[in-house]
Amino acid sequence: MAKVKAKAKRSPVAKKKTAKVSSPALTKAQAALAKVEKESAAAAKVAAAAKKKAAAATKSAAKAKTAAAKKTAASAKAAAKKASAKAASVAAKVRTAAARVKAAEAVAKAAAKKAADEAKAQAALDKAVKAFTANYKKKLAKAAAAKAAKEAKKAAAKAKADAKKAAAKAKAEAKKLAAKKKLAEKKAAAKARAAAKKAAAKAKAAKKKAPAKKAPAKKAPAKKKVAAKKAPAKKRVAAKKAPAKKRVAAKKAPAKKRVAAKKAPAKKAAAKKAPAKRKAAAKKR
Repeated sequence: MAKVKAKAKRSPVAKKKTAKVSSPALTKAQAALAKVEKESAAAAKVAAAAKKKAAAATKSAAKAKTAAAKKTAASAKAAAKKASAKAASVAAKVRTAAARVKAAEAVAKAAAKKAADEAKAQAALDKAVKAFTANYKKKLAKAAAAKAAKEAKKAAAKAKADAKKAAAKAKAEAKKLAAKKKLAEKKAAAKARAAAKKAAAKAKAAKKKAPAKKAPAKKAPAKKKVAAKKAPAKKRVAAKKAPAKKRVAAKKAPAKKRVAAKKAPAKKAAAKKAPAKRKAAAKKR
């Protein structure tokens, strides 16, 4: 035999909790329902008692079979019927009151739902407005930050350009001053060299002129023969000195070798003067 699969037990579905609502109309309807329910309960009791009494009267009338018993039974049945009708009327009132309560509750629930929906919609709107405001403020802050960064970058670039310009200007000024100083130093050095050159030329010229001046002082005591012999020496010295002066005037800084070469004839002239002196001394004796 095939085994019958046991049906899985379904877990009981949890009933949704209905939110309690309240309204003046609902409260009034509930109070009316409670009152009618009390009346219905009392009418039901009366009807039940009347029915019981009618049943007992009918039973006793059936046993006795008298006119009085039958009349009592008929009146008991009429009372039971009346009580049942009243109970039915009160039950109808109960149903009406319950319907009114249900309608009032539905209205109250609808109003509560509407209020909840409105509150929910308002909350959603407030949330959206808040999010939009926050986003807008964020965008504004971002734009302000970007603008500030741009301004700072621009200011930094300007400061950098100004610093570069100032540095270039300072460098140019320093270069100009250095060139000016160098030129002044060059001029001073050239001037000093020219002065030194001039002084050296003057000193050399003075040295060359000194022996020529001493010669006439030594020749003063000599006689005619000495004067006659000295004449060609003087001419030679003068002839040799003339080109030296011209060259000194043309070139103020002659070479040492040339100066030495020019001084040599002067020494020869002195050597020629020596025999003249000896001859003059021999004649005096």
